[in-house]
Amino acid sequence: MTNKMWARRSLISGMSAVAAAFALGARPARAQTAGAPFQPARHPQDEWLDKIPGKHRVVFDVTSARGVPEALHFSNNIYSGNKSMYGLDEADLAVVIILRHSATAFGYSDAMWAKHGKALAAATGYTDPKSSEPPTVNPFNATRIETFDEMAKRGVRFGVCDSASHGLARRIAGSGGDADAIYKEMVASMIPSSRLVVVGIIGVTRAQEYGYSVVHAG
Repeated sequence: MTNKMWARRSLISGMSAVAAAFALGARPARAQTAGAPFQPARHPQDEWLDKIPGKHRVVFDVTSARGVPEALHFSNNIYSGNKSMYGLDEADLAVVIILRHSATAFGYSDAMWAKHGKALAAATGYTDPKSSEPPTVNPFNATRIETFDEMAKRGVRFGVCDSASHGLARRIAGSGGDADAIYKEMVASMIPSSRLVVVGIIGVTRAQEYGYSVVHAG
């Protein structure tokens, strides 16, 4: 009987020791996950996103010709819906449209499309639905509603991918042209309320870090 009681006490003591060791071992893991919440780093290149006034923030990630009119239309809906349903004015809303990838060329003015429309249309995959010819003006700034000019007047800011813009300049220049000169010509002739962002996708992700809701178009 004595031996059985001793074995039972030993078993219970051993189980208690294992439980205690497990509890002690778990404490550091809990301590590691209880740190401060993640805060992204801030960089001077992104400060413009935080300077746009507004009670609500949204950024449109536009990657194709099809996405450009969608983003312009959705921006218009944001303004009109917030006005009619919430009583908010355009100045109460921070709206940014990032033009990147195949949408980058639409960040440039009519003058650039008049001069380089064929190359820009080829780079974007855009064809005029009526004439099937390369446009000689920025097709989303022509006489129509929800143009770049119109939405800029309402407060939309535009970010244009700088990396893709360099690619466009090289495409326009061809093998024997001066891509640097064409790039300088391009950035001197951008759509209103626009600026270059180093890489379009980084502009989108940085905007999200500044509290912008991200909407993909195209």
